[in-house]
Amino acid sequence: MGWMRGTSGNLSVVTQRDPLRLAVTVSGVDKGEITAADSVVIDEHGNAVDSDKVPSAEAGLHARIARVAGAGAVVHVHALAPVVAAEHWPDGVVLKDLEMLKGFGRYDHEEVVVPVVRNSQDMVELGDAFEKGFDPRTPALIVARHGVYVWGDDLVQARHRLECLEWLLRFKVETRQETFTGRHA
Repeated sequence: MGWMRGTSGNLSVVTQRDPLRLAVTVSGVDKGEITAADSVVIDEHGNAVDSDKVPSAEAGLHARIARVAGAGAVVHVHALAPVVAAEHWPDGVVLKDLEMLKGFGRYDHEEVVVPVVRNSQDMVELGDAFEKGFDPRTPALIVARHGVYVWGDDLVQARHRLECLEWLLRFKVETRQETFTGRHA
């Protein structure tokens, strides 16, 4: 995973809905070389279930996203474009009139707002901020000066959405446009 420099970032996949259980990457592991042994099952609060393994510090937010959004998988990376975009647009990043929005399951002419929340080491606080700005049509959350969470029905869809979002945010940052409406119509 080229987005997961060093041991940063984490992945999760829902293994059970009731009660909620996710397999999440353990803390401190190079995600480019993970195996099934590098994951741990967590509960709805991000706590390890029947294991001494230490889940990723953000496991609680993964569980919250899975519960609230109904996601089957969540990917968290420390990509540069989302972090820079949050610096420019701290109230949310507006995207519109870009074909790549189709990768989010949206029409290119729709206005998509990717929410931005303030960074915190408290996963309950981050989860509350996520829920407050949650739009079920937008499967992403930017954590200011930290990274981005993207989710989907499964890990493949979550990764595809991350690829599209990273492109969209790079475009937004590099062009520094407030909106794209009518510019190339």
